[in-house]
Amino acid sequence: MKVSKEKAAQNRAALVETAARLIRERGIDGVGVAEIGKAAGLTHGALYAHFPSKEALAAEALAHGLHASHARMTTSHDGRLPSLKDLLDSYLSEEKRDDIANGCAMAASASEIGRQDETISARYSEGFEMMVAVFEQHLAAHKVKGNQRDKAIAISSALIGGIAASRAVLKAKPELANQILRAVRRTVGEIAGEHA
Repeated sequence: MKVSKEKAAQNRAALVETAARLIRERGIDGVGVAEIGKAAGLTHGALYAHFPSKEALAAEALAHGLHASHARMTTSHDGRLPSLKDLLDSYLSEEKRDDIANGCAMAASASEIGRQDETISARYSEGFEMMVAVFEQHLAAHKVKGNQRDKAIAISSALIGGIAASRAVLKAKPELANQILRAVRRTVGEIAGEHA
């Protein structure tokens, strides 16, 4: 039975959203196509009707997650650009660290992207550039001295690495996990100046 274009678009969106969540939770190599299809309420055959390979789905799911993270970083509850302080406080919170499935796709997948194909690396690179641009915008708005792009790259890298490291030690050393968040927050604030 042929599905309508609208239903096909809904199925594709369900696959992408489900894959994005599962990939953040368990990594690209930690989830299979049958599992993604089942969690989306579809067969794995439906997945191949929309994507030529698992890697193609993973690339789109990663892009979806990165765009969702970017949207959260650029829009506050009142529709304006969040303050740098609010952005840093939110990103480096225990709640965000502990919610891998809904957290930042950059931090969730950072360690495995280097083992993936060029398409997936390209999607991650695009997301990283979007994140850097957000911080460049904040630094420029506050006229922070020095090379703003270098500072924005350092801030983005510190946030991603800070969340990843905090998650990595959380089960064994929860106090260290929280200390990592505080140390990164404080150090990034120093890089950004008094505006963070």
